[in-house]
Amino acid sequence: MGWRGMLGFEYGIVQAPLGPDISGPELVAAVANAGGLGLLRAPDWEAPDYLRDLIRKTRSLTERPFGVGVVLAFPHNENIKAILSEKVAVLQVSWGEYSEELVLEAHSAGVKVVPQVGSFDEARKAVNAGVDAIIVQGREAGGHVIGQDGLISLLPMVVDLIGDRDIPIIAAGGIVDARGYVAALSLGAQGICLGTRFVASEESYAHPEYKRKLVEMDKTEYTDVFGRARWPGAPHRVLQTPFFSNWKNIPAHENEVNQPIIGRSTIHGIVRIGEKNPSLSRYCSECYNNR
Repeated sequence: MGWRGMLGFEYGIVQAPLGPDISGPELVAAVANAGGLGLLRAPDWEAPDYLRDLIRKTRSLTERPFGVGVVLAFPHNENIKAILSEKVAVLQVSWGEYSEELVLEAHSAGVKVVPQVGSFDEARKAVNAGVDAIIVQGREAGGHVIGQDGLISLLPMVVDLIGDRDIPIIAAGGIVDARGYVAALSLGAQGICLGTRFVASEESYAHPEYKRKLVEMDKTEYTDVFGRARWPGAPHRVLQTPFFSNWKNIPAHENEVNQPIIGRSTIHGIVRIGEKNPSLSRYCSECYNNR
């Protein structure tokens, strides 16, 4: 049942590459050791040596295969070279274009390519590029949401597109328990990808206060309020905290650049302060781990 056999994974459960650095070596190794597919998150800037260290630290904690997620909307060429040279099991990509040549290069290195898509057209491009599996993300997902379609409508369309091709489909978005897993399988998926569920885990790098809020709160909202300057066109699903309630009506022509500094975040070992530089924005306390 589920996504079995591929690369030796025992269960059809994928731990999403939680950004910006919540899914570190400890979480990824724990998921791998439990029989799932754990995904590190590459930095949103070129840091190949640092990324190699992350990969090697993860290998020191598990002998099982794992992967690395790369957001293609940010600088990534050197990071991908590091991933392929380290020959991790899976290169997971999202939010950008990737070529058939990249897929072939990854395959030459023994690395599987698994894109996340949010639309039927993206899924068709993935199939044409020769990918090894596809994560189909519905609008119900937490964090940055790549498409507008609900999972229950998008997933069957992608399953029909795949047909009898040997390309596993992994469902993502709003799945939190066994019932969601079974529902995804009934719609044709071979596995599920969980993000928020893993954020609150002991091994996650998320701030303890954020973990507590994830467990205690149950209301979310889809918004583009956070990160408009840094990452336009990448809306979020966030918790309805008092902070968000105070900021959700910020005018559409405004962004985070000239707003008050609200705190500091340590991301991949680098302290980010506040918000004066949109390229370094980590303004969303509802989505990121502020430490």
